[in-house]
Amino acid sequence: MTSFLLLVGLGLVSAFIGTLAGGGGIITLPAMMLMGIPIQVGIATNKFSSGVASFTSVLYLIKYKLFTLKALIALVASAFVGGIIGALITTSVSEQTMNITALVLLVFSLFVTMKNKQWVSDAKETLKNQTPFSKVIPFFIAIYDGGFGPGSSTFGIIHFMRQQFSYVKAAQLSRVMNFGSCAGAFILFYHTGFVDWHYAIALAIGSALGTQVGLAALPKIPLKLARTLLITIIFMLIGQVMVRTF
Repeated sequence: MTSFLLLVGLGLVSAFIGTLAGGGGIITLPAMMLMGIPIQVGIATNKFSSGVASFTSVLYLIKYKLFTLKALIALVASAFVGGIIGALITTSVSEQTMNITALVLLVFSLFVTMKNKQWVSDAKETLKNQTPFSKVIPFFIAIYDGGFGPGSSTFGIIHFMRQQFSYVKAAQLSRVMNFGSCAGAFILFYHTGFVDWHYAIALAIGSALGTQVGLAALPKIPLKLARTLLITIIFMLIGQVMVRTF
């Protein structure tokens, strides 16, 4: 029961931070390892809990009609396929290669975030006006998330803001994308036998709660604070990946 409650609390905190700026995995995975949970079980558990939490984000957006259902389904479907492909790629690519890839992407994201001084406060209402190139970027982020994951939600937030969505809309869409990639990847990880449902359900409960709190807090977060939080998360992710790589 103690470990169950710890994981609920861990899921709540990580999902709250992850909803605001991404990077929730930098909290959950190291914490689960400190609790003695094997890394393979930790990754599979994290995919399940993140998927459940992100699904509540989808329901939230549908309930308040913040995006059209058609647009959400298209984004989830693309990310779902990407998540499956990413999980399959991990069987043939070394962890060091994935770490180096993550490091390059995170440094690039940090550059883009720090260069973009002015964030938009008004969002587009649909995803219809995106170019074919901008539509395929979430698919590649989902591949990365399905196979590895550190910073994938952060990448999503930055991508959607580059498409002139507000920070709030970008964070919401990032959670939708995360649901698709986690669902696709979890199907693969489930068949590996690494899923421990005691851990997975506890973390999922906390993550679902943390996501809802984060979604409620998003509109109230000042843009300057959000930008600082995002940059801080990217720095932390870079540090974690560098430690794992070198």
